[in-house]
Amino acid sequence: MTILLLVAALIGGILLSAQSSVNGSFSKEAGTFESTFLTFMTGAMFLLIVVLFFGKGDVAAILDAPKWQLSAVWFGVGFLFLTILAVPKIGVIATNISTVVGQLGAGIVIDHFGFFGGAQISFDWQRGLAIVLMLFALRLIYVANKKTNKSRA
Repeated sequence: MTILLLVAALIGGILLSAQSSVNGSFSKEAGTFESTFLTFMTGAMFLLIVVLFFGKGDVAAILDAPKWQLSAVWFGVGFLFLTILAVPKIGVIATNISTVVGQLGAGIVIDHFGFFGGAQISFDWQRGLAIVLMLFALRLIYVANKKTNKSRA
């Protein structure tokens, strides 16, 4: 079962990169807000069908959730909007590496303090090294992008 979840996460990452690239290109034509809107509207329509056929049948239970948990929707909106904004300017890989560095950094803090009811996992040198290496990778990609853009000009 674990291998299936890893494969599913890998496929999700592939789809996310493809979506970032397509949305970035689409935003040049239609606009960043419009691209974000189309993505969320399409997702909402798809999920409405899934909820109707496979949901628990109590959509109103969403209102019973603690209000701080509902704030997560804004994180998703922000993520998608900022990704669509960044991709046309810095490219897919620089955007994705920046996203991963942000996720890892936030994840380390969340794990260390056990925020949001998650497991408390202390910060250690391996996690610190992971962040440093990711920042180094981001720097290498950024420098390579600048060289490529200069040679095209």
